[in-house]
Amino acid sequence: MQESVMAGGLAQGKDKLSKGGLGANHIPHPLVLGMGSKVSGSVFTVGLIGAWYFSNIGVLLLNKYLLSNYGFKFPIFLTMCHMTACALLSYVAIAWLKAVPMQTIRSRPQFLKITALSIIFCGSVVCGNISLRFLPVSFNQAIGATTPFFTAVFAYLMTFKTEAWLTYATLVPVVTGVIIASGGEPSFHLYGFIMCIAATAARALKSVLQGILLTSEGEKLNSMNLLLYMAPIAVVVLLPATLILEPNVLGITIALARTDISIVVLLIINSAMAYFVNLTNFLVTKHTSALTLQVLGNAKGAVAVVVSILLFRNPVSVTGMLGYGLTVFGVVLYGESKRRCK
Repeated sequence: MQESVMAGGLAQGKDKLSKGGLGANHIPHPLVLGMGSKVSGSVFTVGLIGAWYFSNIGVLLLNKYLLSNYGFKFPIFLTMCHMTACALLSYVAIAWLKAVPMQTIRSRPQFLKITALSIIFCGSVVCGNISLRFLPVSFNQAIGATTPFFTAVFAYLMTFKTEAWLTYATLVPVVTGVIIASGGEPSFHLYGFIMCIAATAARALKSVLQGILLTSEGEKLNSMNLLLYMAPIAVVVLLPATLILEPNVLGITIALARTDISIVVLLIINSAMAYFVNLTNFLVTKHTSALTLQVLGNAKGAVAVVVSILLFRNPVSVTGMLGYGLTVFGVVLYGESKRRCK
C-alpha cells in the first residue's frame, strides 16, 4: 500500500506542485501519522473503559433485577449459567479467535491449585448473588468496597506480609464507613449482609491465594487462561449444588419461558455479560495498568450506586451515603498509600 502511494506521488509530483495542491496521494508527515495513531489508540482505550463500565454495572444490575425484582430466586443456578458462559466463550476467544496464546496445565499440583481457586471463586460469586436478593445495590457496593481490608488481613495471616502503618491507617475509614452505612441503611437485612461480607472476604482470599499458589514461572497463567480452566471446574462444582439446593429450578425456568420468553433472553444476556466483565477487565489492565483499573473500580462503584438508585428507586439515607462515601475515600487513600510504598 505504501509503495503504491509513493509511486503515484512521484509520477504526478510536478503536476501537483504546478497546481499548488497536495493531491490525493500526498504522503503525510511522520509527525501527523504519529498523532493519528495516538488519537486512535486513545479512542480505543476509552472504548475499552466504556465497555468495562457497561459490562460491570450491567451484570450487577441485571443480577439484582433477576434475583430481586423479577423474582428469579435461584442464585446458584444463575452463577452456574455465568460459569457456563465463561467456559464456552473463553474457549472461543482463546482457541478459535486467538485473543491470547493458550497456556496449558502442566502438572497435577497446578490443576489442584486452580481447582481450589475455582471453588473459592464460586463461593464468592454465589454469596454475592444471594446478597443481591436481600440488599440494595448501593449497600452491596459499600460492603464490596472493603475488599482491601480483607486482602490485608488474609495476606498477613497466610504470608505474614505486613504493610506500612500508613496503609493500615487508611483501612480505618474503609471499615468505619461500612459500619456507618449499615446503621443508616433503611433496607438492612442481616442474612444479606452476612452473605455480602462472605462474598467480599472470599474475593480477597482468592486474590491472596492466587498470588501464593501460582507463583512459579511454570505455573503462572494470565487471567483469561485462568478463567478458561476455572470456569468448567466451577460448573462441575455448581451443578450438584444446584440440583440439591435448587431442585426445581429447571422446571420453573421452563415454565417461566413458556409464559414469558424474556427470562431466557435475560439469562443469556446476563451470562454473556458475566464473561465480558472478565474479558474487559483483562483488556483494560493490558492497555492501561493495574493502578488505572483500581482507580476506575472506585469510580465504578459510585456510578453503580447512582444508576441503581435511579432504576430501582430503593430508599437511601444521608447517613448511609455518607458512610459509603467515607468507605470509598478510604479505598482511594489505601490505593495511593500502596502505590507510594512500592
